[in-house]
Amino acid sequence: MPNAFVDTNILVYAAEELLPLTEKTRIARELLRQPGLAVSVQVLGEFIVSARHPKKLALPPTSEAAWLAQFMRMDIAPLTPETLILALRLHGAYQTSHWDSLVLASALELGCPRIYSEDLNHGQGYDGVRVVNPFL
Repeated sequence: MPNAFVDTNILVYAAEELLPLTEKTRIARELLRQPGLAVSVQVLGEFIVSARHPKKLALPPTSEAAWLAQFMRMDIAPLTPETLILALRLHGAYQTSHWDSLVLASALELGCPRIYSEDLNHGQGYDGVRVVNPFL
C-alpha cells in the first residue's frame, strides 16, 4: 500500500527544466525520491497537458516521455465509475472542485494517509487522508 499520493503540481514542478532550478523544483524532486508514492491516471493526464502547454512546461516529446516513464513507476490509481461516485460524495461533503475531488477519491481508494499538494488546504483531513503542502 502506498504511503502518500502525489498531486499534479508536484510532478509539474519536478519536471521544470529551466536553469537555475527553483526551490519548488528542488523540493518536488526530493519528495519524488521517497518510496511508496502513488498517482492516478487523472494526475498523469494533467501532467501531460502541462508538459505540452507552450506557457507551462513546453517540454520536447522526449523529455515528456522520460518524465512520464519515471512517474509511471509509482502506484497508479485507475479512474473508475466507483472513483467518480466517491468524488461526487467528497465534493458534496467538502465543496472541493471536481478535479480535486477525484484526486482525493483516488488517494482514498489506494489507502494513502496523505496527499502532497499545494492546491488543497494544508493540514486539512478529508475522510482520513491529510493534505501536506511540501512547499510551506
